[in-house]
Amino acid sequence: MNSRLAAASIIAMTSAPIAAAQEGGAGSASGAIWQQLIFFIPLILIFYFLLIRPANQRQKKHKTMIEGIVRGDTVITSGGLIGKVVKVSEQEISVDLADSVRVRVVKGMIADVRSKNEPAPAANDAKTS
Repeated sequence: MNSRLAAASIIAMTSAPIAAAQEGGAGSASGAIWQQLIFFIPLILIFYFLLIRPANQRQKKHKTMIEGIVRGDTVITSGGLIGKVVKVSEQEISVDLADSVRVRVVKGMIADVRSKNEPAPAANDAKTS
């Protein structure tokens, strides 16, 4: 859908100045500016609501999730490793993956946090039929 929207906006941007130039006349310069503004304002709003705003919301949600990590939480790294948080520092956390296997992970690389009170979702929920 995003590629269709981008293609439509490129076509509209290239054809709008051509159409304004073909009109001609003394007042066509100010008219062309208004036509372009009328086109670009909704385009900017569409990009804001479809791309920029959701990305900002995801970023805020991830930041609050990272700030809420405490010792004992189960975390999933962006590499797919699942472990229990042992130590939390300012920039990184120590995660126990197995017996005597402890790794340090940069906080930004945490993909998901499951608190110790929250049960893990069942792997076969989608297959119950």
